[in-house]
Amino acid sequence: MTVRPARTDDVAAIAALERDSLGDDAWSEGLVAEGVAGNLPTIGYLVADVGGEVVGHAVASVVGDIAELQRIAVDPAHRRTGLATLLLDAVIGAAREGDADRLLLEVREDNAGALAFYAARGFAEVDRRRRYYRDGATAIVLRLGLGPTCG
Repeated sequence: MTVRPARTDDVAAIAALERDSLGDDAWSEGLVAEGVAGNLPTIGYLVADVGGEVVGHAVASVVGDIAELQRIAVDPAHRRTGLATLLLDAVIGAAREGDADRLLLEVREDNAGALAFYAARGFAEVDRRRRYYRDGATAIVLRLGLGPTCG
């Protein structure tokens, strides 16, 4: 299994992962294509590749000293195999390379598995965004400090 930058031939697989993992909050295939093509400034797509098949992806942006993990998803058949950790580690590495001193993300407050995953990796809650998701669910904003200037 490898994590690599997404290519244009990965777009359909990424869009399918979006639909399967994120439901109503999934990004369209057109938006994914724009991001993978590099047409969305500051956005980077990574994929987890197992035997030539895209089974996970992560999307992050780095602007100034702030990085944001916008998406991370792994195909259900490949969960609990370390792919999410590999994707997150790659995002953290890219954020550090981009001189970010913190990584932010949002998680649905009812997603106990994701909250535990991020807590185990040092993320801390810094805010809540009420009615953030299409269905009205609250998002919990998490932060991971990446450098000495992040308080």
